[in-house]
Amino acid sequence: MEVLHTIRDTPPNPRGLCCLASKDENCCFLAYPGSSTIGDVQIFDASNLGAVTMIPAHDSPLAAMAFDTDGTKLATASEKGTVIRVFAIPTGDKIFELRRGMKRCVNMYSLSFSPDGQLLSSSSNTETVHVFKLEAQGAERPPEPNQGWMGYFGKAIMNAATYLPSQVADVVNQGRSYAVVRHPFAGVRNICIIANLQKTPRLLVASADGYLYIYAIDPSEGGGDCTLLKQHKLEKIGGVGASPGSEIPPEHPPSSSPISYAAVVRQPEKSTAESLGSDRGADNESPPPPQRPEV
Repeated sequence: MEVLHTIRDTPPNPRGLCCLASKDENCCFLAYPGSSTIGDVQIFDASNLGAVTMIPAHDSPLAAMAFDTDGTKLATASEKGTVIRVFAIPTGDKIFELRRGMKRCVNMYSLSFSPDGQLLSSSSNTETVHVFKLEAQGAERPPEPNQGWMGYFGKAIMNAATYLPSQVADVVNQGRSYAVVRHPFAGVRNICIIANLQKTPRLLVASADGYLYIYAIDPSEGGGDCTLLKQHKLEKIGGVGASPGSEIPPEHPPSSSPISYAAVVRQPEKSTAESLGSDRGADNESPPPPQRPEV
């Protein structure tokens, strides 16, 4: 192994942000912050060893970014965390603008595309993980059921956006989350990915305190709240407890009331690959364990 190229004179990057997309040997892009004061993204051609373009993604410094599998889309989020933008690569054109929230700024932890590039997940220091569906503007959508006067009101707002000032219209037209996960805790660093387990899309959330959560996510069902399917403990606590990859079942049937750590018992050891591979379709899945309480 040898160093092929060194990129010098890069700005301070305290978060260590950078991402690499390699579809083949002729298509390989590297993205890294182009500024420490604003959210510029530098796109570098790692195949031809040359800068491609600088994307003015956000007004605030970058907090997270991710390529899709093909390296044709780049998602970015700033330190404010209210808006996520998706850009076409290598042109740098903005193709999606997604609103994560409006009431508060958050610390963004991760962004991740689904394998087919149609879904985008984001996690932060809040209790909510958002999943966005990337639909081209103007694309035909299936007819929605009658939603009453609220549905008509929403359509009227969207139609009126063309007559509003550009800044207001941009907010109205921003995409909203398609599906969400609501954790019973907040402030724990985590990362999320969307993966296909046995050809079924699943949202996986791994937290810094050693838990892995697997949620059902079905694009054909219209989104909404994701259902917890499995919960795993990935490390031992003081040498005693669940082994890596073993499932943590509840002692009592699932309920809405919090469950204490004393009520958690050990199950025979099982490898991580075997545990994840046992994630079957919704018809064959056992009732999900309750989420752990906030401590």
